[in-house]
Amino acid sequence: MAHSSQRIRFEKVASKRVQRVLEGLDVLSNCANKKNYEYDPEDVKKMMTAIRNKVRNLESSFNQESSKDSDNVFKF
Repeated sequence: MAHSSQRIRFEKVASKRVQRVLEGLDVLSNCANKKNYEYDPEDVKKMMTAIRNKVRNLESSFNQESSKDSDNVFKF
């Protein structure tokens, strides 16, 4: 079965974007090094909450359950 041009475009674009997200998470994990950074459990909780919320919104957008989230800025 031949793939449509929209399917081929999705696979190409989504693959690159997912890879960028995964690499971003790897870079963020470097912040866990207590030799280089100082943070407390509340900081980690805020970060994880923000990431989980964004992933939840992403899943919803693929299920067409919600519109785009306008709050794209993370701050402590």
